Amino acid sequence: MVRHVFFGILLAITVSFAVGKSADAREFTVDLSKRVVQITAGFHGTDLLIFGVAPGDGDIVVVVRGPQHDEIVRKKRKVLGVWVNGDEITFEGVPSFYSMASNRPLDHFLPGDVAAVQQIGLENLLLIPKDEARSSADPHSWDHFRHAFLRNKVANGLYRAETGNLNFLGNRLFRTEVHFPANVSVGTFGIDVHLIRKGELVATETTLLNVRKFGIEARIFNFAHRYSFAYGVIAVIIAGFAGWAANAAFRKA
Repeated sequence: MVRHVFFGILLAITVSFAVGKSADAREFTVDLSKRVVQITAGFHGTDLLIFGVAPGDGDIVVVVRGPQHDEIVRKKRKVLGVWVNGDEITFEGVPSFYSMASNRPLDHFLPGDVAAVQQIGLENLLLIPKDEARSSADPHSWDHFRHAFLRNKVANGLYRAETGNLNFLGNRLFRTEVHFPANVSVGTFGIDVHLIRKGELVATETTLLNVRKFGIEARIFNFAHRYSFAYGVIAVIIAGFAGWAANAAFRKA
């Protein structure tokens, strides 16, 4: 169904370009297969289709970023045979989700300074420690925490940076798909589509995507955030009752 809608929209765009031949033909057009990702009780992840029309020749890079949060990275250490939390660093305002797509490898067309400024690619993602004095005291330790953070995010499916997964369909029409795993955060996601031509950033189109909880998931989520104390008490009561019920069942067995 989504693919039929997609090609129908692209056909309409192509026809309007052929008929009009106006200045609008030079605009950067980007759209999404859906504007809201719905998280329900049976949510196991979903794919989002990003498509559009590029104004002229060049390469396309798509970057999707999730809501920003502070992230704590802890280093485990062994004490008397038991693994416990050791040193830690808190990174400020890092995206909870990061995904990148491009039509070919970045080093074939994207200068390093442009990639650094736009934070394109995981190696250019800006991670700022909250405790700057602590991080500057041991740069090697900070670098170790940075790599550990990125490694964990990639392992959890929340960070992805791939090349060659964006396709041109002719007449500067392009498309790519982004996967959102089941553990994706809720909130507003920013989608930046960059046009790179001859080593320069010539155009950027930004659009927004909402990831929201629906149904019983949304009601529980809202209750937990609005009435955190009551939610904690109820959770303890439910856990205690479940433990008692399990114990009673084993006794009967």
